[in-house]
Amino acid sequence: MSKPEFVTVARLGDIPVGEGRAFEYKNQVVAVFNEGGQYRAIDDMCPHMGASLASGHLEDCIVVCPWHGWSFDTRDGAWCDNRRIKIDVYEVRIVGDEIQVAAVVNESLDENELRDQPDLTVDADRKSDKSPANNSGSVDSLEQEND
Repeated sequence: MSKPEFVTVARLGDIPVGEGRAFEYKNQVVAVFNEGGQYRAIDDMCPHMGASLASGHLEDCIVVCPWHGWSFDTRDGAWCDNRRIKIDVYEVRIVGDEIQVAAVVNESLDENELRDQPDLTVDADRKSDKSPANNSGSVDSLEQEND
């Protein structure tokens, strides 16, 4: 299996702790969350009515859709009311001060593999000196930067 292509979506410090941001790449919109320095990425669109999950409330790896309260686990994309129903999950890595997301869905992860993924926690000392971008509720397009 070939390695996925990764796309830089943000820099350390751009996504405040406990929040998410939406990023568009080609035909997909991905929500990237900063959970205490650990970054996770899922499909941004709630399957219920299409709301942006990036603007939802995040607590203990669970994001709550801002429109109707559907909750999803950011670790595996599972809907909390029925864990058999899942949204897409994307692999995340940190390279230098860049937050990068795999450009393809990480379909191969099961619960055991999720536990074995490397911890992407980042020291506060490594954070960018830039102030966080205030793009809550907006989608940043990456196609021009990464084509």
